[in-house]
Amino acid sequence: MTEESPRRGKTTIAPDVLLTIAKLSALGVPGVAQMSPVPGGVNRLFRRGIGDGVRIEVKDQSVAVDLYLVVKNDVNVREASRAVQAEVTRAIHEMVGMEVLAVNVHIEDIAYPESTKA
Repeated sequence: MTEESPRRGKTTIAPDVLLTIAKLSALGVPGVAQMSPVPGGVNRLFRRGIGDGVRIEVKDQSVAVDLYLVVKNDVNVREASRAVQAEVTRAIHEMVGMEVLAVNVHIEDIAYPESTKA
């Protein structure tokens, strides 16, 4: 009796899955307040995720990510950016096994707490 390995099928990952992974990973980093809409331009009409603050480009089995963020006012922007890059890279690589070519972080604004009026 011979053992045959089961036939393997194909796994397809929708671009929205990559968007969700990148977005939730970035928002999980301390100091990130929220996502910012992707700035305008002709290119934004042809890309996914423009309202989510994430732009994804997939080439072969690799991905490049652009994140548009609003950070909290009491955070070191450089450290927060590096932490976002590391976390998004780790999450995409571990969850879907794709190589991450780049994670570009664009700080669009700083969130200050609203002052209470007396």
